[in-house]
Amino acid sequence: MKQKPYLNPYLAGLLLGLVMLVAFYVSGKGIGFSGAYSQLTAEATHIAAPGYAESNPYLERYYVEQEGPKSSSRLLFLALGAVVGGLFSGLLGGRVRKEVEKGPGIGVRNRLLLALSGGVLIGFAARLARGCTSGQGLSGAAMLSLGSWVFLLSIFAGGFAVAYFFRKQWV
Repeated sequence: MKQKPYLNPYLAGLLLGLVMLVAFYVSGKGIGFSGAYSQLTAEATHIAAPGYAESNPYLERYYVEQEGPKSSSRLLFLALGAVVGGLFSGLLGGRVRKEVEKGPGIGVRNRLLLALSGGVLIGFAARLARGCTSGQGLSGAAMLSLGSWVFLLSIFAGGFAVAYFFRKQWV
């Protein structure tokens, strides 16, 4: 299948805004993903060691005995929808294939190590900040939260600041 061009970024932004609007209307909350992973971890821990999960102050908020497991949470469905939607979009666009995208200045092993390191760092930071970039940047900015706008500007400034050091890996 021939690869199709990417969606216009302005149209994609408009569609993302509409998804955010629907999320606020349906659930009363915006979108964010880091909570889904914490919830999955808490439920897996509860299956393996229920006593530990229920006595752990961090994990217990994701599992309440009276209500049962919160596997029907909107966050889990949001994360699942992102994976399925991404796969569907990739199939429609002819982009699903096994490959590692990298620049000529870096090998596959180092590219994967950098990606894993960045993912772990972002995951840790998201839990430390009590929210991920999508939750802060999209939901918080949509609610005109000053902290979220400072966060967004800091993300862009940090990206520009470190891009110089990594650019030779990609060009």
